[in-house]
Amino acid sequence: MPGNKKIYCIAVDDEPPALQLIEKYIQSIPALHLAGTCANAVDALALLQNNSVDLIFLDIQMPHILGTDFMRTLSNPPKVIFTTAFRKFAVEGFDLDAVDYLLKPISFERFLKAVNKVMKLNLSTGEKKSFSNTPEKENENNFIYLRADRKNIKINLDDLLFIESLKNYIKVVTKDKTIVTKHSISILEENLPSSFIRIHRSFIIAKNKIESFTHDFIQIGKYELPVSRSYRHEVEKFLKKEI
Repeated sequence: MPGNKKIYCIAVDDEPPALQLIEKYIQSIPALHLAGTCANAVDALALLQNNSVDLIFLDIQMPHILGTDFMRTLSNPPKVIFTTAFRKFAVEGFDLDAVDYLLKPISFERFLKAVNKVMKLNLSTGEKKSFSNTPEKENENNFIYLRADRKNIKINLDDLLFIESLKNYIKVVTKDKTIVTKHSISILEENLPSSFIRIHRSFIIAKNKIESFTHDFIQIGKYELPVSRSYRHEVEKFLKKEI
């Protein structure tokens, strides 16, 4: 998918306030184009038949048919981000190869994170594609620059162990140095490759630096880093693939 091609999406939710919120979020992101909204699976099917759709924001708990069951009826479904008020549907959602799973009430920050996952995919081939709206990202060279101590400091991603959020600052820990800089961990996360994973609101780690793990913690060198409930499913999904 060319970098300037918009992602055509639809939103499906039987609750008008939730649908209006998703619509508002979509319209605030230039890379997304809202092809339509609907309140049930029947209308959604008509939209899919009459529009070229790359992505569905799909509520799970709807009248007549669950969003997960609706996805199973589609022979060639687009990418899906499930939205629901019920955490119990998370596992089933990811079993359907969902890009992400948004638990209501959905914050814009969490919505943006899900969209960024889609933007890293080439929707035509399923391959990863790099997108960036900041000059800091240099994935083809496998490094980034961070501003600290009145200079731009080069960080080799291969050396990066983890990133910790400190309110308005972040602490970047590598094999041989630690840098503290004023930066948003969520914005930095958007510009990191898929070799990094968020395990906590305050922590992003390098996947290949994991030495051991439990249900609640991940060990990287001398550091024991917490895994929070909100990120546990995604972390465990990754770890299960590695075992």
